[in-house]
Amino acid sequence: MSAGAMTDPSPQPTPEANLPAAGSSFYTAMRLLPKSRREAMYAVYAFCRAVDDVADDGGPRDVRAAELERWRADIDALYAGRPPARVRDLVGPVAQYGLKREDFQAVIDGMAMDAAEDIVAPDEATLDLYCDRVASAVGRLSVRIFGMPEADGIKLAHHQGRALQLTNILRDIDEDAGRGRLYLPREKLAGIGLAHPTPDEAIRHPRIGEVCRAVAAEAQAHYDATWAIIARSPRKATKAARLMAAAYRLYLDAVLRRGWEMPRARVKPGKPALLWVALRHGIV
Repeated sequence: MSAGAMTDPSPQPTPEANLPAAGSSFYTAMRLLPKSRREAMYAVYAFCRAVDDVADDGGPRDVRAAELERWRADIDALYAGRPPARVRDLVGPVAQYGLKREDFQAVIDGMAMDAAEDIVAPDEATLDLYCDRVASAVGRLSVRIFGMPEADGIKLAHHQGRALQLTNILRDIDEDAGRGRLYLPREKLAGIGLAHPTPDEAIRHPRIGEVCRAVAAEAQAHYDATWAIIARSPRKATKAARLMAAAYRLYLDAVLRRGWEMPRARVKPGKPALLWVALRHGIV
């Protein structure tokens, strides 16, 4: 979405823009769902995509903040029974699957963290809050659509959201630095002698691999917890979660194999590996 479009308080994305990219892990995982659940997930995805576009490409910070406030008001109106046009696709999913207002608002809170300022070396608590808002909150919406039992669904969202978001952070450190952002935690950077680094200083530091491997270990612990919950849960309700966890684990493996020496090529798992994940977890 262009910065110019964000001056319209109610921009309407095209239907194509609402959908995940064909061939992506998310698209493949959602295609495994029954039609009503799949369409509900696409509606949630469209919302998340729209507010993410505001945070990343919505123009000056005051414009981004104002647009996110409009999204907050739209979500409130949705739950008050007066949904504006751009959230009407969420009416059915909210009613059918019991989606929580606070989870939609948490997603907006996460985007507001990016919109307010470029995040650089947050402390561990702030990073965990960010992961909860931009990833685990989406997971809490998703597990209700998947049909997960409540208690284990919330636990799955907690661990899988953090596993996936930490994987994204490790995969995207160079791209994020190019935007002036650094999501690696302050405490771990201080451990290699970086007290207040710029993003570029951090990603070029000769010991940055130590920090990244420590973050990868935390991601792995969350993957382990994710799979433990999946193993004891109804198989049909975890099909999409299984595929997402397995696909993102390939990205974590890929960045660990590549290492952290400069220059770093952007990693992407091979098509055969992704196809195997789709075949293995796409069959109940």
